[in-house]
Amino acid sequence: MTRRTGRRPGNPGTREAILDAARTAFAERGFDAASIRAIAGTAQVDPALVHHYFGSKDQLFLAAMNFPVDPGQLVPQVLAGDRDAVGERMVRIFLGVWDSPAGSAGVALLRSAVSNEWTARLLREFITTQVLRRVLENFDVDPAELPLRGSLVATQMIGLAMMRHVVRLEPVASADPEVLAAAVGPTIQRYLAGPLPG
Repeated sequence: MTRRTGRRPGNPGTREAILDAARTAFAERGFDAASIRAIAGTAQVDPALVHHYFGSKDQLFLAAMNFPVDPGQLVPQVLAGDRDAVGERMVRIFLGVWDSPAGSAGVALLRSAVSNEWTARLLREFITTQVLRRVLENFDVDPAELPLRGSLVATQMIGLAMMRHVVRLEPVASADPEVLAAAVGPTIQRYLAGPLPG
């Protein structure tokens, strides 16, 4: 009989226990205040095991959200090139994800967030920490304006996803993504970098 070498297989329920603890922590405390140590404590595992399964807190958050795309890979594409065209690129890349088969997870999350406060909190944290903050930190604007700017961008992006994929309002539901990027992008750009009223 040959002994197996290498790492002992973990308990199959460990990964799910970590994800459950993470979802609760992110929904109750938000991304910034939730710690790997606290999540590990709730899941009754060593923090090193959380890192083993998920790598970083960002990756744990993505897994907890069950979101099919890592915004950390998309944000550099949004920011590449002329800063005056970030709004259009943001809409174009956003629609590229939501219109793809991977976007069905986002649509399910959006539907759930409408009727479930816990899911809405997770979605808010995801949009704020994983997308908007990463984009807005690249603009030279008053830091006091960042929450309002981010919220305004979110109204357009989530509103667009809602009308296109949940309500299916025509002609938005079937419009060419380039048409929508050209129509909505300038508004996003104004929210990102333009003057705000008052």
